[in-house]
Amino acid sequence: MIIPSRGFEVSEYENRLNKIQKLMFDSKMDAILLTTQVDIEYYTGFKTQFFQSPTRPWYVLIPSDGKPKAIIPTIGESGMRETWIDDIQTWTSPNPKDDGISMLLSKINSLIGKNKCLGVPKTLESTLRMPLGDYEYLISSLSGVEIKDANKILRKIRFVKSVAEIAKIRHICQLTSQGFIELEGLLRVGESERENCQRFKQCLLALGADDSPYIVSGSGKDGYGSIIMGPTEKIIEEGDLFIIDTGSVFDSYYCDFDRNYAFGYICDEAKKAYRVAYEATEAGFKACQAGNTTSDVFNAMNDVLQKGGALGNTVGRLGHGLGMQLTEWPSNTATDNTVLEPGVVLTLEPGMAFLPGKEMVHEENIVITDDGPEWLSIRAADELPVIQ
Repeated sequence: MIIPSRGFEVSEYENRLNKIQKLMFDSKMDAILLTTQVDIEYYTGFKTQFFQSPTRPWYVLIPSDGKPKAIIPTIGESGMRETWIDDIQTWTSPNPKDDGISMLLSKINSLIGKNKCLGVPKTLESTLRMPLGDYEYLISSLSGVEIKDANKILRKIRFVKSVAEIAKIRHICQLTSQGFIELEGLLRVGESERENCQRFKQCLLALGADDSPYIVSGSGKDGYGSIIMGPTEKIIEEGDLFIIDTGSVFDSYYCDFDRNYAFGYICDEAKKAYRVAYEATEAGFKACQAGNTTSDVFNAMNDVLQKGGALGNTVGRLGHGLGMQLTEWPSNTATDNTVLEPGVVLTLEPGMAFLPGKEMVHEENIVITDDGPEWLSIRAADELPVIQ
């Protein structure tokens, strides 16, 4: 397995900046304020686990012209100077009286031009990572400046992945697929969901994953009722259906897919539901053509689920975007209608209730190319695996 190089060439960041600044020009924005780990890393290359600490805010401004500007706590200065960014201002944080807000305000004022407009991510799936009081002070101090939603253009840039990004996602998908293959020999009846998931995580780390921050599971006689709450201390028994879903990471890029296993024996309804979900994924895969929409993909999968006897679907969508976050825009729903392009990475996640209180969910990761879709995860077995 060829391991992609870590990080990116400066040209990658220059290309991202060029694309967003073109959209800023069209949207008449003078600058965009970034506050989250993913947005800051995406445009600067600044990678740190320190975002796990909520104590300090971090700010990066994308101007309408020129390189991003960083306004960050002093503790991060040496790391930021290792990136391609050279305009870096710092303050000693935490400082309850002024935790960088006056410095940020001054920098924004210097960037505001004829458009009198600052972009801030506002809409669905965006997050503001700064004290709300400081944000309110900032906005009230920007007299005459329009605050416009920047989320739509920010997510548009991240929607289409570069060749280098896809290589990282492909690597973690292949690595995790190998982990799932090896998991069949690691699963144990008589042990808890948690113990089995811990063994799986150890396997993924040994194979080369940087981390597996998302490993959830569910189990039960002939089926499970939730795909987000485990792993629990529930003991796996003969006749159980067990799902493990993981978001594992390589160099900041995620995979996100699951696998289902039965132990000893399983009811015919579960076997049929597995096959229906598998065939729904096949239909979704075939629909993943450039020019089609996420709603086309949803409809292709949902048609198979309905014809297969689905009693309902509690997930709310049948897959989503994937990249530096476990789930990214867009969603595969009946009304999303986002047009697919080469370079788009998606999860296909058909799910159905097949008995009262019993779910079957199947998930794979794919990338759209000029020649059609390509599997990034190694395809699951076409029949429900039964562990003896």
